[in-house]
Amino acid sequence: MPPIFVMIDILSDIFGHFWDPKKRVFFGYLFLSIIIALLWLVAIKGSDLKEALGKLFNRGTWLSSSAIADYKVFILNRMFTLFISPLLISQLAIATSVYYFLHSFDIFSSGQFANVNPIYVTALFSLTLFLVDDFSKYLVHRWMHKWPLLWSLHKVHHSAETLTPVTVYRIHPLEGILYALRGLFLQGTTIALFSFFFGSAVSLYTVLGINVLVFIFHIAGSNLRHSHIQIRYWPWLEHILISPAQHQLHHSIADRHYDKNYGVALAIWDWIFGSLHISENDEPLEFGLKNVQTEHSSKLHTIYIQPMKDMLKVIKRRFRKLLKP
Repeated sequence: MPPIFVMIDILSDIFGHFWDPKKRVFFGYLFLSIIIALLWLVAIKGSDLKEALGKLFNRGTWLSSSAIADYKVFILNRMFTLFISPLLISQLAIATSVYYFLHSFDIFSSGQFANVNPIYVTALFSLTLFLVDDFSKYLVHRWMHKWPLLWSLHKVHHSAETLTPVTVYRIHPLEGILYALRGLFLQGTTIALFSFFFGSAVSLYTVLGINVLVFIFHIAGSNLRHSHIQIRYWPWLEHILISPAQHQLHHSIADRHYDKNYGVALAIWDWIFGSLHISENDEPLEFGLKNVQTEHSSKLHTIYIQPMKDMLKVIKRRFRKLLKP
């Protein structure tokens, strides 16, 4: 294959998320987020269109050193993912293993609910897959903040001092692997359970090839969670769904926002486990990491190498405690 076509294939793989409806930064979702933000600024906040556009496309946000670091990390992580993905266990392998494992239990029988109306099965499967995925993301995210070893990785994401939709990709590759394995295991297990009990009736309600509930989450402005536009919901709704403003509070360095709003789509997990914080009215927020951790936070060396050093420090401290008489 001519080198030019090889290069085109590589670039297509790296930037493919922007035209893949299964990804948050799909250009269609980004466009809808712009429309939602403009409507919020003009219709709700009373800005004129020129002012709203100026705020939305503020150069200080999109061309800050933090944002530029996000763009670099996006490209580097995509290249890393293309290399590491073939080495990860597949969702199909997990689903197949769990499916045959269930046959070893005499109390279960394959297809024992196969007579249930397929409409109900599809609805239940779509909802269950969404809830399992969202709850597991909440738990892993919370552990990332609570466990020093995982925080060494996750603080890369929180080192962003300005938020853009690309900030969602500002993660250390090891965190990316952890989240990928979470999704493969839980989704594969859920698929196996439904296939075992409900048989061939199992399918998803989809739009553009993705779960309809995930699609609704994206078209409702999921990209605005990592942005400088503080879109709030009614307080009662923020007990159910995480608003963009609530996730921005999660990135705030203010003490009162510490360890709040871990949820991705649903706020009910934060509500149940006591980490919910309702959004505040257009208060200026400062993002990033406190104190000396902010130094060089947008340098690629700090983003990729420093977390490994910090993890080693945590491990050494643990060993010292174990070896202490």
